[in-house]
Amino acid sequence: MKIELHKIPVSEIFEGYSNSDEEGVVGYGGKLNIRPKYQREFVYKGEQRNAVINTVRKNYPLNVMYWVKNEDGTFEVLDGQQRTISICEYLSNNFSTDLKLFANLTGDQQKQILDYELMVYFCEGTESEKLEWFEIVNIAGAVLNKQELRNAVYTGAWLSDAKRNFSKTNCAAAKIAIKYLNGTAIRQEYLETAIDWISGGNIESYMSEHQHDHTANELWSYFQSVITWVNSTFPEYRKEMKGIKWGDLFNCFKSKNLDPIALEKEIACLMQNDDVDNKKGIYTYVLTREEKHLNIRTFSENMKREAYEKQNGNCKNCGKHFKYEEMEGDHIDPWHSGGKTNADNCQMLCKSCNRRKSGK
Repeated sequence: MKIELHKIPVSEIFEGYSNSDEEGVVGYGGKLNIRPKYQREFVYKGEQRNAVINTVRKNYPLNVMYWVKNEDGTFEVLDGQQRTISICEYLSNNFSTDLKLFANLTGDQQKQILDYELMVYFCEGTESEKLEWFEIVNIAGAVLNKQELRNAVYTGAWLSDAKRNFSKTNCAAAKIAIKYLNGTAIRQEYLETAIDWISGGNIESYMSEHQHDHTANELWSYFQSVITWVNSTFPEYRKEMKGIKWGDLFNCFKSKNLDPIALEKEIACLMQNDDVDNKKGIYTYVLTREEKHLNIRTFSENMKREAYEKQNGNCKNCGKHFKYEEMEGDHIDPWHSGGKTNADNCQMLCKSCNRRKSGK
């Protein structure tokens, strides 16, 4: 990993400055990608923005900034985006401080700002080196999450196209799936979710493999397929459906012949079952049949102690005697067959017998 500290005058960073929703924010003679297209929309509030300008005007030091150096010699701002934009917007006369635009300053005041040097680290290395270093530094100012750090490493046409659908407040992904997704688009959490689904959790590997693709059509088509499958398989929406790992379920069950009507009937019944602690897990359970997703209510200590005393400490299965702590509560009538989690349906089994029974 190569990391070099540079002193760069404001005048050089402002050269070629352009701020466009469609083309992003660029500067440094067109070589610096200050805010990529469809990137996080956060902007400084007036007080923060003015504080940056006052710091520069008083010649106080700003915190160091971090730029990623790309293979083609261009750069992308990793940390310092809002400070850089604040300075360039002031030089563009788009806001004033102390009732003065940049154009209203005296010549020597303007020169002082243009000559002010920003401390910038240029970061260059392999993808894995950059990602590891960014995670360690992570980062002065607004802390970057893991996907924002990945975006800084795997820049390119593929990422720009992916952000088009996943990284703005009213992006295409939000329009079709906001009710199913946790997080926000502008913090790259929708993008992270989509890549996690399609890659089976191998986000960095997928981004590295596709970094130099011209489009992210595969990712967007896959994401649409997942949401279409969810809508058709579970047409009755409930708030518990938000944040489920739908991509994982789609990957496993997309080719299965599922009956939405039967699934809905079972889901409605389980939603009313007091034994089910994790209502969100119902959707995974009705497909996988794994009860662990439901967090079934366990027998209370009183129920288990009562059953233990009635059994004289003997396991109901093997008949051997055990200490109380060596035994576990078990449903006489299995829960999945309608058995309740109450005292009348509780028996005590030794741990070995209970494990064998659970494994059947």
